[in-house]
Amino acid sequence: MSNILYDLPGPRARARNLVIGVVTAVAVVAVAVYVVSRFIATDQFSTLRTTQFQYTAVQQELANGLLATLKAAAIATVLALVFGAVFAAARLSDHAVIRVPAAWIVELFRAIPLLILIFFFYYVPLQYKMHLPTLWALVFGLTLYNGSVLAEIFRAGILAVPRGQSEAAYAIGLRKSQVMTSVLLPQAVRAMLPAIVSQLVVLLKDTALGFIITYPELLYVAKQIGGRGSFDFPYVVSYLVVAAIYIGICGALSAFAYWLQKRMGRSRRTAAKPVPVDQGNASTAGATV
Repeated sequence: MSNILYDLPGPRARARNLVIGVVTAVAVVAVAVYVVSRFIATDQFSTLRTTQFQYTAVQQELANGLLATLKAAAIATVLALVFGAVFAAARLSDHAVIRVPAAWIVELFRAIPLLILIFFFYYVPLQYKMHLPTLWALVFGLTLYNGSVLAEIFRAGILAVPRGQSEAAYAIGLRKSQVMTSVLLPQAVRAMLPAIVSQLVVLLKDTALGFIITYPELLYVAKQIGGRGSFDFPYVVSYLVVAAIYIGICGALSAFAYWLQKRMGRSRRTAAKPVPVDQGNASTAGATV
């Protein structure tokens, strides 16, 4: 099938791909060198602008911002997974009265920009003299948006399992809930895992939108640190430090997902060990036959 859908490149195609790759790499390196040189030329990494990161108080601010980011991401991840699982099951229901409203809800929250959802949960309660903490305004927005995307991931993963699996399960008398939990989900999770982890990484990065409603996450803390005139407004250094933290967290999450997928995909030995045959009995049985 791979040979039918894709022809292996010949010598000229491989040479052309090599040239394109080299040119792209050189262009990326050139852009990076130019950006760094401009930072150096404008004295963005001066001693004055980097001094405050040596203070324990500033390091504690970054740690508090990291904890706030992880807290919002952890709560939103759990709620989004639950939301996605419930609405994926509803969209797969045999009853239209359940399936159609679930489809409308999922498509609605997928279509609304995340920032609008965050603004909705932050400003609408204020119109009615109520106060919703910024943490929950951010979490509810993340939950609805990412949960609707996860619902589609779950639904697509379950539908990707060959139909014969569910038909065989129904043939031996299993109920639909048993078919879903015992047959379809274990097979679908392996296929869904990369997409699920990718969406959770997006959720983690989207917590940075919390700075717009003054939630004290990493980006908000970086803005506060960078706006200090006594240190010559070190915005570039502050944002680079926060970017490095985000890269480390997302890289660790992706590495864990790769390890988990590899572990789940590892085949287990289920074959029984061969039973030793008694030579005397075997010869007797052969003679009897």
